[in-house]
Amino acid sequence: MASLALSILASSLIFIIFKLYTRFKVNTLFAIVTNYYVASCVGLLRYQGETSITEVPGKPWFFGTFLLGILFIVVFNLMAKASQKVGVAVTSVATKMSFVIPVIFGLLLYNEQLSIVKVIGILLALAAVYFASLKESSIKFKKSALLLPALVFLGSGIIDASLKYIQEIYIAEEEYPIFSATVFASAACIGFLITLFKISDLRSSYNLNTLIGGLTLGVVNYFSIFFLLKALQNETLNSSSVFTINNVAIVMFTTLLGILLFEEKISTKNWGGIALAVTSIILVAFG
Repeated sequence: MASLALSILASSLIFIIFKLYTRFKVNTLFAIVTNYYVASCVGLLRYQGETSITEVPGKPWFFGTFLLGILFIVVFNLMAKASQKVGVAVTSVATKMSFVIPVIFGLLLYNEQLSIVKVIGILLALAAVYFASLKESSIKFKKSALLLPALVFLGSGIIDASLKYIQEIYIAEEEYPIFSATVFASAACIGFLITLFKISDLRSSYNLNTLIGGLTLGVVNYFSIFFLLKALQNETLNSSSVFTINNVAIVMFTTLLGILLFEEKISTKNWGGIALAVTSIILVAFG
């Protein structure tokens, strides 16, 4: 449970760091690219195994890390575009509700069993994510704009399900650091290609705050993945429970951090969502 709690903490801090980017005038794109390089280096530094870097391409999970690296970059950009076109609230709901995909994946592929109590908990989790993400202002958008949130939903869910599959089939626990480092290195390589098209912006807007923002995000981002992989090894909770608790707790925790750190206003519906989140976690964890 400690690994799950640390994964929730690290994932929640990512949202706080993004919130601070605006305050400190950090170039978000270049900080994100920097973060992938940093996260990869952290993984390499923490790896204590005997595998050399030249042997990594021969690992059974290598091709999977390449695909995950592409997904990380693509989904991040989709989230940014969706936030701009249909609103942060809709994008947040799409991202957090994506835990349904790895839950279904676990049921079908691993024949995981869910009790009635846990099923109720998962349904409450869906409602919790929705109500906790609602804003006071109404969200209006064309039906065609639903494509972006749908892609964010699918992309985020595929990332979580892929992590579970690779962790279950291919990775030994001692390889978690090198696996995580390789995933982030793949994303970093793609990020490098993106920066080549924005080289003039890089020269003019990459400052000390952007560097610090990328360094901080990289460390936190690495541990969010590392501890999630550790949490998926939990003998008490199956993957369906882990993903449910992880995503719902992130919504709840980031909401509370928003109140404490940024004095964000929380509506009655938001508080109702937090209450549902707590209830769903209890049901899933102990059901």
